[in-house]
Amino acid sequence: MSSRKPFASLAVAEAFSISGTRLSQIAVPWLVLTMTGSAVWTGVVGFAEMLPYVVAKALGGPIVDRVGAKVVAVTSDSCSVLIVGLIPMLHWCGILHLALLVPISALMGVVRGPSDGAKSAMVPLVAEQGAVPLERITGVMGAIERLGGTVGAAAAGAVVAVLGAPQALLVNAVTFAVAATCISYGVPRVKPVAGATDSDDEPISPYKEQLAEGWRFLRSDSVLVGITVMVALTNVLDQAWSAVLLPVWAHDTGRGAGAVGLVLAALAGPSILGALTAAAIGERLPRLPIYVLGFLVAGLPRFAVFAFDVPLWSLVTVLAVAGFLSGFINPILGAITFERIPRGLVGRVSALKTSLCWSLIPFGGLVGGVLSALVGWRAATMAVGAAYFVITLMPLVRKSFREFSKRPPEESLTSSADMPTARDVAVT
Repeated sequence: MSSRKPFASLAVAEAFSISGTRLSQIAVPWLVLTMTGSAVWTGVVGFAEMLPYVVAKALGGPIVDRVGAKVVAVTSDSCSVLIVGLIPMLHWCGILHLALLVPISALMGVVRGPSDGAKSAMVPLVAEQGAVPLERITGVMGAIERLGGTVGAAAAGAVVAVLGAPQALLVNAVTFAVAATCISYGVPRVKPVAGATDSDDEPISPYKEQLAEGWRFLRSDSVLVGITVMVALTNVLDQAWSAVLLPVWAHDTGRGAGAVGLVLAALAGPSILGALTAAAIGERLPRLPIYVLGFLVAGLPRFAVFAFDVPLWSLVTVLAVAGFLSGFINPILGAITFERIPRGLVGRVSALKTSLCWSLIPFGGLVGGVLSALVGWRAATMAVGAAYFVITLMPLVRKSFREFSKRPPEESLTSSADMPTARDVAVT
């Protein structure tokens, strides 16, 4: 008998988790600026959280597979309550300094990475428990993520403005507590069968071997490799645009900071609608054509309208269409990813894949800044758009992308003859 309770619980937990993340992304930099007035130190603190986040997410995969996604998610979010709450406590005691804030930010990244990876690893279980297509689950999760980037970010900014950064971080701690509670009481636990991995008479694989198993599987699946390379490259270009080229466009054309908000809203709003549409009908759509179309429209046309400074109504129209079609991309990628990974490897493979997709993002601002300084923001925007277009052609030239719509046979995901798993699983 299917149950929608795990689906609802995971969705609510994800909504609170993302809202909390958006809150800390605004509150912590604002706190640093009020303490130091230095943009450099603000960047240092942000980097101190993001680098451990990416590394911990990748390295936490074997732990998710060994002890279960639920245990990791609840434990990590519970630790986040204490770590995030430590910042306002130290601030009120008058002893919060950068020497403490930097390592606390690093700890925030260390615990948030495995938590996000564990929630992602729950998706196949939730789909199975609720008898819901993967596209529907990934579509809803994608909509929640995009909603958190718009409404969540706006609400977070309001909370910081009204309460102040230290008090806002207490609200952040509460969001993590709610997420932990939802997972704890709403999602069934998937646990390893005691003392076994591939068979009952073999000991549990060492951590390094489990991590290597995840890497070997990811490297051996040409579809996942193609997706990872393509998304990593487009992510760095997206970051170059959003972090540098978009603000420079708004400044140099005299449109002001309000135009940046309008642009992001024009993209994010329709993308939520696209993700929800994918959740409703995604399993009936041709995956590869929709995936390619989404990247094509969200790529070169988006950059061209800025480089040629078209009228605002034309710009918003192009962005709305691009946003809507881009909303289909993550649900499709999520469904494909979880279909191709054996159950015993979901944690480590999905975490490694996501970390690799994020690995180039810190360099995006550098790319945008250097290009803008060398050739000007218009030429830089077109150069980034042209590179985006070339990368978008990957599915048309790489044979592996032709396997997009082919689901691996069930026996290939459950058999351990060629790819040993870290554990058997049981639902409790």
